[in-house]
Amino acid sequence: MNQEVTDYIAQIKLPWQSEIGSKLREVIHEAIPEVAERIQYGKPHFLKNGKYAAVISTAKGWVSFSIFNAAGLEVPEGQFEAGSGDRLTTKLTEGKAVDYELLSSLLKQASAAL
Repeated sequence: MNQEVTDYIAQIKLPWQSEIGSKLREVIHEAIPEVAERIQYGKPHFLKNGKYAAVISTAKGWVSFSIFNAAGLEVPEGQFEAGSGDRLTTKLTEGKAVDYELLSSLLKQASAAL
């Protein structure tokens, strides 16, 4: 694991955002065992074979999680915003349950071709 990503998550001020960020990082590593991580554009990016697989970022009221190479994946209605190109993005908010199993499944599918 990359120390800069560890530091990024540790400096998140809101405990619920830090908790979600940490759990998302675990999910990414479980779904993509060979994933590499780095800070790029000020936020954690996760790569497989040098290609973007996922990104985590925070904003005032949510944690944003994007999955790349997601064109053609079947996703539940209303859980993801249409991203640019082949990206799926969801905004995770305080007090709302996060379906980490779904995110893991989508990550596995999306990263299989990377």
